[in-house]
Amino acid sequence: MNGSATAGTGRPVISRSARGSATEGAARAGLTARGVIYLMVGVLALQIAFGDGERQADRGGALAELSEKPFGKAMLWALGIGLVCMALWRLSEVVFGSVGPEGRSAKKRLLAAARFVFYAFVAYSVLSFAAGSGSSSGGGGSSDKQSRDVTSKVLDMPGGQWIVGLAGAGIVVAGVWIGARAVMRAYHDKFKLGEMSPRVRRLVDVTGVGGGAARGLVFAAAGAFAVRAAVDYEPDKAKGLDDTLRSFADTPLGPWLLVLVAAGLVLFGLFSFAMARWRRV
Repeated sequence: MNGSATAGTGRPVISRSARGSATEGAARAGLTARGVIYLMVGVLALQIAFGDGERQADRGGALAELSEKPFGKAMLWALGIGLVCMALWRLSEVVFGSVGPEGRSAKKRLLAAARFVFYAFVAYSVLSFAAGSGSSSGGGGSSDKQSRDVTSKVLDMPGGQWIVGLAGAGIVVAGVWIGARAVMRAYHDKFKLGEMSPRVRRLVDVTGVGGGAARGLVFAAAGAFAVRAAVDYEPDKAKGLDDTLRSFADTPLGPWLLVLVAAGLVLFGLFSFAMARWRRV
């Protein structure tokens, strides 16, 4: 009887184990792909800050830069597949829940669903670029033009100003939330800290705090530009990632603020690599 019970319960255990391994592999591949994109965008922004940037400092610019490297086509496909894995990982969190005491809550599942939609779109754009069919509308399209086009279309809708304004305000709040959580090191509960040496943990904190703060600042600035576009009813005032980054050079601090933000994005890319290695999934 006991042997039968063990055999009867063996399959679900094996199934959960296999699902867990697949989910972990997808998460780590996706986080690595995210790290590559942030790292390259940060490098492109640094080049702009020092007057040597010829490409857009956004996802399209990063993909174009990558495509010109040795084995660039293969790397683009690998990046796209990694982002597909990222989307599937987030989808698994919608279906099965994520790690942590509140991992199965409706709030966490809704957040995972939003991330799934976002990364599914990003993966599609990267794969389109890799296939050579999306150079203008997919991965290679300017984020600035896309932001202006979307803002213009929404502003022409009934209540469009409110929609753009509220969306922009939401992005500002998200940026502040991202930056604040990074500064408070809220990401610690997602890491296998026991597997890190004290030196590695300090390095991870440098990348996590610096990278998260820069990422949050970029989000908040982009949201503020969207709010301004809504208030003035001028879609051209909405900015994508490239124009948002360039705007930091127009502050009283000059290009040095852009240098700091760009370096922060590089740090966030490195932080993503650390998450790919030590994140609890």
